[in-house]
Amino acid sequence: MSAVNEWIVRDYFEFLGFFVVQPRKYQVPGRAKTAEEEIDLIVCNPRVTEQRLPDHLIWTGRDLAGVGRAVVGVRGWHTERFSANTFEQAPDILRFAEADVVRLAEKRFGTDRVAKILCLPQLPASPELREKALVLLRERGVDGVLQFRTLLQELVAMLDVNKNYEKSDVLQTIRILKAYGLLTPEKQLDLFERKRRPTRRKTTAGPVEPVVQ
Repeated sequence: MSAVNEWIVRDYFEFLGFFVVQPRKYQVPGRAKTAEEEIDLIVCNPRVTEQRLPDHLIWTGRDLAGVGRAVVGVRGWHTERFSANTFEQAPDILRFAEADVVRLAEKRFGTDRVAKILCLPQLPASPELREKALVLLRERGVDGVLQFRTLLQELVAMLDVNKNYEKSDVLQTIRILKAYGLLTPEKQLDLFERKRRPTRRKTTAGPVEPVVQ
């Protein structure tokens, strides 16, 4: 599943004009990762000469327009919301934004201006819990958060159903679903619509009197 998550993020950045490098092509089971192994993706936008990062933390594709270089951490777990407690209980999630990891990315780029972007499924629905999570992320050095819902919605909007994306399984799958109308808001509602139980009709007639024989 982790490979699919990285494919989605990679295709998303490439669609926006970024060059993407995946430094590590292997899994790391049974031991702690080295600093270099914490990097999921390194992205570079050749059109950006001066890096300009947004002040807010939750980003969209529009916010990436001023990002020239970044190290990206990709986290799946699509059935969960990432709260401050999640980050505190699993500190490895934010390891990619630590100084020793970022220095390796800076060495690759030859510059010390590298953004740290975290891609995750979703943040808490509660405004209070969401703000608490964002404060923690900013304190740990994260510059921007991209939620998978945002990535997928923007990919769906950008893809042209008349083009054959055979070189990307992710894009081709989205294109097929879009071509058959399965990604329109109406169809998405139909897919998850619950069947209603038939309602009993109310009778207005009074009580039936017994027949006297």
